[in-house]
Amino acid sequence: MDHRTVRRTLLALPLSIALSLPLAACGSDEPAESAEVAVEEVAAEISTDLSVRPEVSASDAQVPTELLLEDVVVGDGAEATEGATAQVKYVGAFYETGEEFDASWDQGEDYTLPVPLGAGRVIPGFEQGIEGMQVGGRRVIAIPSELAYGDQPPPGIPAGADLVFVVDLVSVD
Repeated sequence: MDHRTVRRTLLALPLSIALSLPLAACGSDEPAESAEVAVEEVAAEISTDLSVRPEVSASDAQVPTELLLEDVVVGDGAEATEGATAQVKYVGAFYETGEEFDASWDQGEDYTLPVPLGAGRVIPGFEQGIEGMQVGGRRVIAIPSELAYGDQPPPGIPAGADLVFVVDLVSVD
């Protein structure tokens, strides 16, 4: 073995070691779960009984980079479309922790929030997530910060927070 062979071997050694190691930056050698799969898993744990207040679980999956929707119950009534007012019941939580920050259920079991679709009166992700639902449906809506409050949140919500809502569509006016 001459000095060129030794030199090439020494240069290749760090690369072969690096390729055999797990990705330390990820914190695990397991691939990170996608946000889409996580939303499906959250939805699978939500009650299909619309008379029961839904509970959101924490997720250690990747945070959503786009609006993600997963129907828990597909309704069979009128569809929520732009220009209509959707009457909804909801629970809002932080995506990563599942900690609840707001819920219409706190106003009473029969209280609904009117959401005029297309009017921009609620965060964009919430409004966009309701469109296309049918009355009698329950949907999980995962909202990235950019479609939520971004860097201008109300008190009690940190800047840049990714959110998840469970929304029941009660009626469409």
